[in-house]
Amino acid sequence: MKPLISYTLVVAVAVALDQWIKHLVETGLVMHEQVDILPFLALFRTYNTGVAFSMFSSFGDTGLIVLSLAVIAFVLYLASRTPPGQMVARFGFALIIGGAIGNIIDRALHGHVIDYVLFHTPVWSFAVFNLADAFITVGAVIVLADEFLGWSRQRDEGGPSSD
Repeated sequence: MKPLISYTLVVAVAVALDQWIKHLVETGLVMHEQVDILPFLALFRTYNTGVAFSMFSSFGDTGLIVLSLAVIAFVLYLASRTPPGQMVARFGFALIIGGAIGNIIDRALHGHVIDYVLFHTPVWSFAVFNLADAFITVGAVIVLADEFLGWSRQRDEGGPSSD
């Protein structure tokens, strides 16, 4: 399978899985009712009109869609500048793009993003998020880790970054 096709498949699977789970959440979870899965993990359906931690909610749906498209364009640019051998980083870029598209679909269809995963303790809780957010975060960690490991290998081999 050609690399472009395989990365496109990663994006498509990420979007499809994200949207399918959000459909299940919308049709099966009561709004703002916590369903404990583990002592630190719950399902909690809510809507986010902003981006991470509800930032930029004042941008409105259209503004956030445009901002998301700009981020996707930038990620595509970075991915295109990544050497073909950096397949791990390219996989990370595909996850970021798939997650961003999943959240854009929510904004375009519903005017908000559907969130449902809640990490918590009895006295603290993390922001509620969704699978698309997880794809974006994991993708970014993968890209950064691959870059860091590449720099480390290059330095150990006496490459351009060793001074």
